[in-house]
Amino acid sequence: MSLPLLCKALRLGLGVGLLALAGCSVTQPRAQRFVTSFVPPKPRLVQAEVVLPDPPDLSEGLLARADPGLMLAAMASPPPPPEVDRRIQRAEVRFSEGRRLAEAGEWETARVEFDRALDALLGAPTGIPERHRLEDRYRQMIEAIHRLEAAELGRDDQEPVFEKSPLDDILEKTFPMDPALTPRIWEQIAATASQLPLEVNDAVMSYIHYFSTRGRRTLENGLVRLGRYRPMIQRILDEEGVPQELVYLAQAESGFQPRAVSRKKATGMWQFIQSRGQEYGLMQREGTDDRLDPEKATRAAARHLRDLYHEFGDWYLALAAYNSGPHNVSRAVERTGYANVWELRNRKVLPKETCNYLPIILALTIMAKNPREYGLEKLQPDPPIEYDTIEVPTATHLGLIADILDLPVSEIRTLNPAVLKPVAPAGYVVRTPKGTAKAVVAGLDMVPSERRAGWRLHRVRADQTLEEIARRYRVPERTIGAANGGRGSVSLEEGDLLVIPAAYVEPVPPRASPKAAPKKKATTTRASARPAARVYASSSLRASKQGSYRR
Repeated sequence: MSLPLLCKALRLGLGVGLLALAGCSVTQPRAQRFVTSFVPPKPRLVQAEVVLPDPPDLSEGLLARADPGLMLAAMASPPPPPEVDRRIQRAEVRFSEGRRLAEAGEWETARVEFDRALDALLGAPTGIPERHRLEDRYRQMIEAIHRLEAAELGRDDQEPVFEKSPLDDILEKTFPMDPALTPRIWEQIAATASQLPLEVNDAVMSYIHYFSTRGRRTLENGLVRLGRYRPMIQRILDEEGVPQELVYLAQAESGFQPRAVSRKKATGMWQFIQSRGQEYGLMQREGTDDRLDPEKATRAAARHLRDLYHEFGDWYLALAAYNSGPHNVSRAVERTGYANVWELRNRKVLPKETCNYLPIILALTIMAKNPREYGLEKLQPDPPIEYDTIEVPTATHLGLIADILDLPVSEIRTLNPAVLKPVAPAGYVVRTPKGTAKAVVAGLDMVPSERRAGWRLHRVRADQTLEEIARRYRVPERTIGAANGGRGSVSLEEGDLLVIPAAYVEPVPPRASPKAAPKKKATTTRASARPAARVYASSSLRASKQGSYRR
């Protein structure tokens, strides 16, 4: 074929291809098509062949030996909570629902929910791990249910409950000893720093064995409650210059229960009889007993123990005199010529309960100062108590303070164990939760001074009506309106405090004593206008809510 024809054929072929690619939508100039047709293609880069090494043999490597279950476990969902946690969670749900129903006045249904909550805690197998957590929550829940019922029935201003002194059950008894404990105890004493001399004999070891077995619950409960008062007690013992280990005298006497009472009517955390308490400034007045005040009683006990040590020159004799009286110890020393408590014990010239008193305190001290040796290191002490103080110039119902703070009155009474009646007398220094003194004073100012022993305050809830509040306290709406500065209806907002001109409900007298004299209403003192209270500096005693509940 001639060159012109060849060129023509090539042009036609290239043109058809370009039209097919371009969809015949673009037309190029003829000269441009000619030039483009003969542009040589761009050279392609030829890559060198990459040679990869052979993969390593993993037949005996780490991955080959790995357990595929590890990967599956990592990808699996988290394990369910243990049995104790599940039971506590179920109980909390039921309790919350019961409390909601109780606050709405639906008590029949609320009690069903409370029962289900308690059943969830009590239904666990006996040997389940951490069962003590279920028991602790059960006690706390019982206390909370009691407070709700007491507030509903008007029983929250009952007379205070007194606890039994733990010494009553063990002072006059003897217990077996474990000879295997002897070498361990001597090693512990050698490694224990103590301001109080520590000695061991058969009597001490028998009580260590008792508190390790049958009396373990008594020991643990006391150490847990000690957390509430330890900072205060340590401070006072240090200020009075007596050994810190004397704190365990209070554990033996009362288990750190401020309202403990013995068979012989010794009273309070440090178990003072009336005459000895008065000797050290613990006075008993109408409606109050200073022996029940933890801080006042601790100060008196520290001074009494210091005086006994100065009299006898020996801490063991001082402790014996604290229990049976200095006259008994002095007479025993004079009769025998021995100023040694162990010798007096062997000669049986001291009361039997006094002979066991010192061994009990030494056993508690040794065990508490060596918690790991006796499995006590995991105990969680109650948080320290913390409070403010105000002086009330007129008789003031503790429930009125509880109304201001929107707390159960039992919590205010726990902070004021020396107040024997629902009403604190005029001039009394009342304790309130830490940081609440100003709020309490402001709330008391809303109530006429001569009415603070009887009238109430109510904190308005969301969506509450005056009609509903009046029905709850059985007071006409117009009476509430008049007490709050208005003649008609009162405008309510959530969080408002309303003065309620209604007395607290007295407990219904038991049927077993129908002839008992009716309970007198609290008398009020008319006073001229003056401040509701005087705020004192916050106490250095750090404090908490009540930790245990006696059913």
